[in-house]
Amino acid sequence: MERLGPGLLMLALALALMGLVLVGWRGRLRRQSGIAAPAPVPDAAGLGAERLRCSGQYVVTTGAGDWLDRIAVHRLGVRTAADAVVHDAGLVLERSGAPDVFISAGDLDGVRLEAGMAGKFVEEGGLVVVSWRLGGTAVDTGFRPRYAQEKNALVAAIGDLVRTAPRDGDGEGKSEQ
Repeated sequence: MERLGPGLLMLALALALMGLVLVGWRGRLRRQSGIAAPAPVPDAAGLGAERLRCSGQYVVTTGAGDWLDRIAVHRLGVRTAADAVVHDAGLVLERSGAPDVFISAGDLDGVRLEAGMAGKFVEEGGLVVVSWRLGGTAVDTGFRPRYAQEKNALVAAIGDLVRTAPRDGDGEGKSEQ
């Protein structure tokens, strides 16, 4: 009986903390309500040829250059198992338990290797980070390949799309970050 009081106090404290986290997440969703939803994944004909596929983990999408600014809307802040698939038309992140994310080649701004972002930190160069434009918002999306030897091939395939894709209809390729 003497442990009931402290046990109930700990339970109440845990519930209060969980409530605060929920209030914070809802506030983030409200603040980010103006961020556009990702484009729907085109059908197979619209995607073109598959250039590369690798399995791994979709880490998160954050504001560009701010690896702590998790984008919560459109379930872009949800970490899931995923396949990164590079097609002629762009990059598809086929996520388990969350909507797939399509990044058209024209929206890609760059690709690089990083050590971490928003709660996921690994060895130096262990995350593939794709910089792109989601509507009018510059964002970074992290992907962790299951096999380390696949990360360089993924960076090269996305980098090729970045260099060759027309930007804003001007027909000129972009530079890789």
